[in-house]
Amino acid sequence: MAELTPGSVAAAVVTYDRPDDLRILLASLSAQTHPMLRITVVDSGTRPAQHVLDNAERALALTASTQLDVVRSEANLGGAGGFSLAILHALASGAEWVWIMDDDARPEDSSCLETLLREADERGLDVVLPLVVSPEDPSRLSFGFRLDGELEFSRAAVEQRAFLPSVGHFFNGALVRSEVFFRVGLPDLKLFIRGDETDFMLRLRRAHIPFGTVTSTALQHPSAWSEVQHVVGNRWHVLVPDTDFKKGHFYRNRGYLIRRHLRPKSFVADAVGYPLHFARQRDLPGFRAWAKAFGEGLAGRGFRSPSE
Repeated sequence: MAELTPGSVAAAVVTYDRPDDLRILLASLSAQTHPMLRITVVDSGTRPAQHVLDNAERALALTASTQLDVVRSEANLGGAGGFSLAILHALASGAEWVWIMDDDARPEDSSCLETLLREADERGLDVVLPLVVSPEDPSRLSFGFRLDGELEFSRAAVEQRAFLPSVGHFFNGALVRSEVFFRVGLPDLKLFIRGDETDFMLRLRRAHIPFGTVTSTALQHPSAWSEVQHVVGNRWHVLVPDTDFKKGHFYRNRGYLIRRHLRPKSFVADAVGYPLHFARQRDLPGFRAWAKAFGEGLAGRGFRSPSE
């Protein structure tokens, strides 16, 4: 393995048909006060974003010594596969840290990376994540944290705790020490989307790798508020994605992760929560779709290329 340069960072970015978002992200990465060794962009969109990347490369050349690498994939590898490919290229740079980004995310300010590195050093972390806030309303988190048994989306409430240990919303903004991937592996290509981030977090916990979310810096990313469906007040909820494609992958992957990581509490929460939700909605087709996909995941089946 290449000798790692202390404090050096390579960004791993995945994009799929979001040229405007990608342009904003690359500009915000180039504006970071802590310089980056390399930015790798894996583009598996239906239309190559090369014109955006060409313009970004010229801008980077004027503002920093950051190398921009573009990897064009003619196959849609999903989030898991795209991140894996981008991470491998970032690792090949010899950087000590890999900063993982989706194309519709962006650091809230130019000191985000510098803050994450400082927090990781002071807290002895091998993985550190920022808060993820909504661009429409930065006072609210895009993805909630469970605090004292309730799901909390208020940024101010979460910021009262400077650090949330062993939890985070992967992969947006996750800063990961390169050696971690040699211990726990890459995102699981089999999961494709919706579940790969949870699987990675559970692998970190199992390997006893110190990680967590710091509240002193933030990343902006579209919210998932519409997916949250409450079962019992604010203490018990289920997630229902907004498209059939996402639902199928999410439900199956939930079942698979319960099987893979032996999560009895999650099994009870899903096996009771989703039937209650669909019964209240009088949504028999929705229940059947959930039961089929969830059952496939519990059985370790249903994994296939999205092109099949």
